[in-house]
Amino acid sequence: MPTVATRAELECLLADDVPYGDLTTEALGICGAAGTMEFAARDSMVLALAEDAAAIIEMSGCSVDLSATSGTTLRPGTPILTARGSAGGLLRSWKVAQTLIEIWSGVATAAREIVEAATAVSPGIVVACTRKNTPGTKRYAVAAVKAGGAVMHRLGLSETVLVFPEHRGFLGEEKLAATVERLRRVGPEKKLVIEVTSVAAAIAAAEAGFDVVQLEKFAPPDVATLVERLRSARPRPVVAVAGGVNSGNAAAYAQAGADVLVTSSPYLAKPRDVQVRIRPNA
Repeated sequence: MPTVATRAELECLLADDVPYGDLTTEALGICGAAGTMEFAARDSMVLALAEDAAAIIEMSGCSVDLSATSGTTLRPGTPILTARGSAGGLLRSWKVAQTLIEIWSGVATAAREIVEAATAVSPGIVVACTRKNTPGTKRYAVAAVKAGGAVMHRLGLSETVLVFPEHRGFLGEEKLAATVERLRRVGPEKKLVIEVTSVAAAIAAAEAGFDVVQLEKFAPPDVATLVERLRSARPRPVVAVAGGVNSGNAAAYAQAGADVLVTSSPYLAKPRDVQVRIRPNA
């Protein structure tokens, strides 16, 4: 059962919630009682991090049977997992495992909604989620994005060359073509991306040799105008749309001809509800 996080990382999640034992369960004297815990979808959702949740429960000394895997679309009432073990182990792992699934299934579900809205219009379009997830949660964010059928836009500053206007402010009067030439020398195997805020700036970036033009807060008609003007460009840069992309406007951007939709909105999604039942064994 592959997990996203390492055992040490999952143990840290448990330790954060149960640093010195479960006072209530211990005080009641029920730690050794045998029981069963069942997780099921209360909402419709795209499941994420189910394997990690199961691993957390197993670390608490219980056995787990997974009924569904991450990336699966679940209807209300669909079983997710069944765990068996001591009351101490079940109650210790309960909330951490439940919350992990709920939060990241919300992200996966939101990502899937954008993917489905966009690909219904343009089957080849790609939805890419940004690095603007909560700091310290990147492993889980990446897994949830993938479970939803999207990809990561960039995992961090170390992997991608993306020139923002904020960078260019430090370059003085340097021409775009000179910037491209300099970047090619330093990172000859890297794609060069630039963020632009107007059609004219996007055309200039394409002519200078950037591989990807990232359109910041363009309206769909402006995207369509740019795509048409770039139609004869050789090579034609990839057209990525960023800034306010969500499930409500993804189809319009896809219709306008964007190649990639860049979004942070899944990270703000409402968690999906997981129903948990815990009972003593007869």
